[in-house]
Amino acid sequence: MLDALMTFYPWIKALHIMSVIAWMAGMFYLPRLFVYHAEKATAGSELDLTLQTMEEKLLRVIMNPAMIATWVFGLILIGLGAFDWGAVWSWAKLAAVLGMSGMHGWLAARRKEFAAGTNTRTGRTYRMMNEVPTVLMFVIVIAVVVRPF
Repeated sequence: MLDALMTFYPWIKALHIMSVIAWMAGMFYLPRLFVYHAEKATAGSELDLTLQTMEEKLLRVIMNPAMIATWVFGLILIGLGAFDWGAVWSWAKLAAVLGMSGMHGWLAARRKEFAAGTNTRTGRTYRMMNEVPTVLMFVIVIAVVVRPF
């Protein structure tokens, strides 16, 4: 089975990278939508409903499937030997990916608060949280490409 999958290794890696790109696009954009939502929309307004629709579609149609695909293809790559169990860079990447998944969950919970009209966070909070995926992306890319440790 692994030999058969190894034939598709470049395709699996390409699909993993494309999934990551789609996931990261959403991870960068959703907190920005929350900034506008927190600062410009009042509960029940047309803008509030528009932003809720945009946030839900971004999360459900793009981010969730992209995160799942990223994990599936990443786990397949690990199974094919792409993870160096003795190298710190592999563990740093895994820790950052877990952090990214946690951030995804945090964003999903905030979307539910906006939908319920119970958001208590400011635009400033969402601006700061918008930087978390960027920092995690730096760790992941540097760990994989540069392998400094």
